Amino acid sequence: MENTKECWSSLEKTAEHIGVNKDTIRNWIEKGVIPAYKVGKQWKFKISEIDEWIRSGESAKIVE
Repeated sequence: MENTKECWSSLEKTAEHIGVNKDTIRNWIEKGVIPAYKVGKQWKFKISEIDEWIRSGESAKIVE
């Protein structure tokens, strides 16, 4: 059986994955609209959760 455990993604890699600036991700974290987890002083993400968040349409509801 292969290991299907998903690794955590950094803020930088998550921003690159969805094609936005790191400051945009930080802004969304402050607003509490993106699935993010604080680990020590760093923010971590599950790409599967980010992809689902986008597919759900929640990302389109953000007002800057």
